[in-house]
Amino acid sequence: MVRREERQALIDQYALGAEAVERALAHIPPSLWTAHPLPGKWSAAEIVHHLADSEMTSAIRLRRLLAEECPAIVGYDQDLYAERLRYNERPLEPSLEAFRAARSATLPVLERMTEEDWQRAGTHSESGRYSAEDWLRIYAAHAHGHADQLQRLAEALLPGPGQSDGA
Repeated sequence: MVRREERQALIDQYALGAEAVERALAHIPPSLWTAHPLPGKWSAAEIVHHLADSEMTSAIRLRRLLAEECPAIVGYDQDLYAERLRYNERPLEPSLEAFRAARSATLPVLERMTEEDWQRAGTHSESGRYSAEDWLRIYAAHAHGHADQLQRLAEALLPGPGQSDGA
């Protein structure tokens, strides 16, 4: 069980996730959003489309945990989504908006949850028991992890003074 103070810190972290992503994305020119300078890593566009899909999915997962008795939470293959949903071929802005909106719509839900709500759980197809607290631990950090990934991508795309660009 997460202490109330720790839970509030996680909610605060969750609340700042979209801003962290937007701040990191601002360092990458739109003309480079689909570039792959890091072998085996996603482009900025792929990261943002993933965040939109993940956040919309996570928003429904939380609502199911709160409204249903022991819901089945189904995992998905994020790489397959990136490929089949053509992440690198679509405009990034609508997905950025969807990501931001999913967070904005979910934050008031989090802020009104009771102690009983935080203990509600279902079963995740990949990890087993999955509670609202588990959900919060995952999604509080999720956007920030991708913001860090965008920052590394920006550094690879636009080396600063004194850094090699690999040429």
